[in-house]
Amino acid sequence: MNIEASPAAVLEARIAAKEAVIGVIGLGYVGLPLALVAVEAGFPVIGFDINPKRVAEIAAGRQVIKYIPGARMEAALATSRFDVTQDFARLGACDALIVCVPTPLTRQREPDLSFVIDTARAIARTLRPGQIVVLESTTWPGTTVEVVKPILEETGLKAGRDVFLAFSPEREDPGNASYSTATIPKVVGGDGEVAGALAQALYAPLVSRVVPVSSTQVAEAVKLTENIFRSVNIALVNELKTVYGAMGIDIWEVIEAAGTKPFGFMPFYPGPGLGGHCIPIDPFYLTWKAREFDIETRFIELAGQINTRMPYHVVDRLAEALDTLGGRGLSGARILVLGVAYKKNVDDVRESPALKLMELIDERGGLCEFHDPFVAALPSTRRHQRLNGKRSIALTPEAVAGFDAVLVATDHDEVDYALVAAHARVVVDTRNVFTRLGLPVERLLKA
Repeated sequence: MNIEASPAAVLEARIAAKEAVIGVIGLGYVGLPLALVAVEAGFPVIGFDINPKRVAEIAAGRQVIKYIPGARMEAALATSRFDVTQDFARLGACDALIVCVPTPLTRQREPDLSFVIDTARAIARTLRPGQIVVLESTTWPGTTVEVVKPILEETGLKAGRDVFLAFSPEREDPGNASYSTATIPKVVGGDGEVAGALAQALYAPLVSRVVPVSSTQVAEAVKLTENIFRSVNIALVNELKTVYGAMGIDIWEVIEAAGTKPFGFMPFYPGPGLGGHCIPIDPFYLTWKAREFDIETRFIELAGQINTRMPYHVVDRLAEALDTLGGRGLSGARILVLGVAYKKNVDDVRESPALKLMELIDERGGLCEFHDPFVAALPSTRRHQRLNGKRSIALTPEAVAGFDAVLVATDHDEVDYALVAAHARVVVDTRNVFTRLGLPVERLLKA
């Protein structure tokens, strides 16, 4: 299409020549991989983060995310096209600004857009004609035009004429060896036709495929739909796990057999609850927005309730397992939790169900320790204060034998499960890892 507006034409030309400076705001699990991909595609990139320690570590080429090798960081820095900073006054030097900041929930489970709003205000302070701003943070449909756009237009610049807005949902899957930032198709929706075309031009050199949609609202809804789909299906198999468990039926065997059907079935797997920065949070952004239209999202909320209750179910099963040792129950029992990250082979504990499991065990009088090859110590948080600073213990035969039960919360590959099988008194397995590996355990209970 022919983009006639002067600021748009200048921006389009700079993107085509790979002269456009791309600013990535937020250098976490979404922003840092994206920044590296942009550098590797030949663009000059400035990464922005409010955390001085993280900025210093990235600038030194240190490995700050486990699945991003330090050599890749060093290679990006060696190009002289990658710079990182805390100085948000430099936002004005960027032609494209991609926002990758957190969108958590409040304690009342309502959207917390404070990071997005603060970032939009920071951008507004140096906003100039010819810039495009792309929001990647997961949020409710309408955020880009209803929240970000008014803040930017307070400068007197007009979106669609002077500056341009788009939304492109992040699709990172930390630790996934099959798909990376560059190989996952990128959904892009612009605030208007011109913004949409510019956003597509921006991402086309970075990823294998760009998927254009008609608006920012559609793009925002895509991300929520993807994660709600997973949340609902995980809730379904979690509920089936409790039903089939009461019948003496192994849900894992059922799913494995059902998965042989070549059509009409997609396997999802149960667990001790949901974790991470997406699935436990994103559905509530839609339920909150739906209230504005006087619509109840009962199906989504029911799935959230089922998934939220799973840690309680697991701890009940753990207490049952301990009863096999003479009816001692949880009070005073020593429990080893295997894995505290929210998913296997990553070091991220955000929203991890393992943290809730440990708190519930503590509340019922149990004494909890954990082993995780990726998490040396639990970070300090307001939500899980009693766990702050707790450190991973070494996995030795003597250590395992000293616990009354071992609870598998996260099935990292880098765990010696044979050692656990040989020395544990009781194993409560929420991930089916021992059956999957064919390891015999004297007392094994699936939960």
